[in-house]
Amino acid sequence: MAARTAPPGAPRAELIADTALALLAERGMRGLTHRAVDEAAGLPQGSTSNHARTRQALLEAAVRRLADREAAVLTVAEMPSAPGGRGDLLDAMALALHRYLTGHPELLVARYELALEATRRPELREFYDRTGSRFRGPLNALMAEAGSPEPERHALSLVAWCEGLMFACAVGSYHAAVPSLEELRKGFQELLRGMLGTQAGHGE
Repeated sequence: MAARTAPPGAPRAELIADTALALLAERGMRGLTHRAVDEAAGLPQGSTSNHARTRQALLEAAVRRLADREAAVLTVAEMPSAPGGRGDLLDAMALALHRYLTGHPELLVARYELALEATRRPELREFYDRTGSRFRGPLNALMAEAGSPEPERHALSLVAWCEGLMFACAVGSYHAAVPSLEELRKGFQELLRGMLGTQAGHGE
């Protein structure tokens, strides 16, 4: 049975969403039902249905909570300003990704389950994309501060690199060989230098 991930005393809506994410990671999409959430969360039967009456509503609650938890793990808003020293920026990006890979792999599995389901549900696709767009603005600004002449394109390259690494380490062939903090830092350094040239090493 999936363990409760919300702290004691957390709002019921948060408990339900966290439990839904835990179930997705543990049992996959087929294991996510209103009844299963009630049982795993230790809630009276019907509690999840009262909060999210339809499957779509339950999936949206999971997507919303996933975005909140990812924001807390990746701390995009806390990234240092690039002009203040790109060494600090590299350290922060490497730490955020390492924290995700080593401390929250179940979130990645849940995210892949939701992303795949969104390919089959147009209404979920729209909600998933809209919720995920909250990360684009900060990343674009980060790349602009780092000196990118095309911050949106370079932000996409940064996301693609991170996504590929996360997939490989969470469910792919590197799941048992998560890169060290220093290895991730070197990877980010090489990526930024490839996109921005020698200026990516400025301030280190």
